[in-house]
Amino acid sequence: MKSLLNNDKKIGLLIDPDKAADASFFNLLEIAERNKVDFILAGGSLTFNDIDSLIGNIKKSCEIPVVLFPGSLLQLSYKADAVFLLSLISGRNPELLIGNHVIAAPFLKNIKSKLISVGYILVGCGSKTSVEYISQTEAIPADKPEIVVATAMAGEMIGMKMIYLEAGSGAKSHVPTAVVNSVRYNVAVPIAVGGGITDKEDVKNIFSAGADIIILGNGCEKRPELLSEACEIRDGF
Repeated sequence: MKSLLNNDKKIGLLIDPDKAADASFFNLLEIAERNKVDFILAGGSLTFNDIDSLIGNIKKSCEIPVVLFPGSLLQLSYKADAVFLLSLISGRNPELLIGNHVIAAPFLKNIKSKLISVGYILVGCGSKTSVEYISQTEAIPADKPEIVVATAMAGEMIGMKMIYLEAGSGAKSHVPTAVVNSVRYNVAVPIAVGGGITDKEDVKNIFSAGADIIILGNGCEKRPELLSEACEIRDGF
């Protein structure tokens, strides 16, 4: 698959296992294929739906690479083309910093070449999100960019290959562009941004602020044409 760690602008589509059982799922995949979405993230569900089945259905329906985005230890799979090994570095829950990784390591040993270590940073952008509740951590306030930047820098220094700035599913707004720009100025690794992205101006502004990757999820479920618009903007950079 195309490298996720180069400087090209990329669009990723997040597919939640809970929302992949109806016609809208296949419609989104068709739009994604037509517009050459760079990769599909599979995972992040709050329930325990079969992640292997989800990945299998995606691969049957399109040729876009699939990246595992595990919401829990129950969402590990060999079938994805790559795996985001997430460490929730904005929080202080030891299970999400290293504990779950220790448990998963024997399973992941045989697919080390697929692993991408990701420093996952929650940025508070409105009401409390599901990610905060489930992870039992607090997001870094959006008006504290210096803390976000220092956290991203620390993630890069300890070897993270990517920084993921996340507003959270259903966030009232996306990560502020000023925060994205400050992180871009201070780290060299790729930056992904997700959550609260609802229109093409959001996409354009986040890319312009320095993001390498934009992850779309709920925004495309509500308005599928956002996916086409985002890919068109990507192609203009």
